[in-house]
Amino acid sequence: MIICTMPDSWPLLDYADYGCYCGMGGSGTPVDELDRCCEVHDQCYTDAMQHSECWPILDNPYTEFYDFRCDEPNRAITCGSGNDECEMFICECDRKAAECFARSPWNPENDCAYCELKDKMRKMENAS
Repeated sequence: MIICTMPDSWPLLDYADYGCYCGMGGSGTPVDELDRCCEVHDQCYTDAMQHSECWPILDNPYTEFYDFRCDEPNRAITCGSGNDECEMFICECDRKAAECFARSPWNPENDCAYCELKDKMRKMENAS
């Protein structure tokens, strides 16, 4: 879905290890706007797993299939009307994240997985 809003991107490479929240897991304070997009997306997936219409094993947000359309000239995403309520919820999580990524700059300095250490260093600097 990210390819729709950012056709020249490589999502798995660009976002797999960015900041504190992009990629697997997530903790600490987001390092920038792009990392905040990932934090919000993570929370959306957590909410999906608690959604009354999503079955915990069957409707896993990481593996759920859903229908969406990409308007390539406008780089716009529409979640399909045929999705059930859970699929629509997950599709909207991904659509909002893709739009957020498209408007948030990627900073090479934040392409890492050392945020817990960064957070500790920031706290030490602020304490002194």
